[in-house]
Amino acid sequence: MDTKKRKGGRKSPEREVAVDLGLGGLFKGLGEFIDLVSDMAEKGQETVTRSGEFRVRGLGDKGRAVYGFTVGLGTRGIPRVERFGNIQAGAEGPEVADVREPLVDVFDEGDTVVLVAELPGVAEGDIQVDIEGDVISLETTGERKYAKEALLPSVVDSATLERTYRNGILELRVKKV
Repeated sequence: MDTKKRKGGRKSPEREVAVDLGLGGLFKGLGEFIDLVSDMAEKGQETVTRSGEFRVRGLGDKGRAVYGFTVGLGTRGIPRVERFGNIQAGAEGPEVADVREPLVDVFDEGDTVVLVAELPGVAEGDIQVDIEGDVISLETTGERKYAKEALLPSVVDSATLERTYRNGILELRVKKV
């Protein structure tokens, strides 16, 4: 382990983090994912969410990066992974975007489809919802910007859309065709 000098002449350990970019890292990540899904099944959890945030130096308020993912056990126990946040792939590495991707869950409840989206810090009047066939689009205007398109389990009738928005949680209910 390398050391570097602290104030007062004392040395402190400098930590190195090894990054395995080969097959070993791929298998380790896959193993951790399988462990997470197994734990979910054992505990009877339908979804698990992990998130975090950090600041990018030199970008001020626009440098606040939010990231995360939700793992859900879908039909027949098949896991689905959905990421959210404002970190997007760019030509020169990750980029922090002005528009965030909200956390969204879609539930099939017989003759109704329910969509629940987390939109903290957004006024209800700033939320726009568009439905076309089996695709629903959410977009917000105002200070906090969110955008997301979600595939619904079936085609729905947009005329039956019911909205509820409380404490940053948007719930949409729409009847299937």
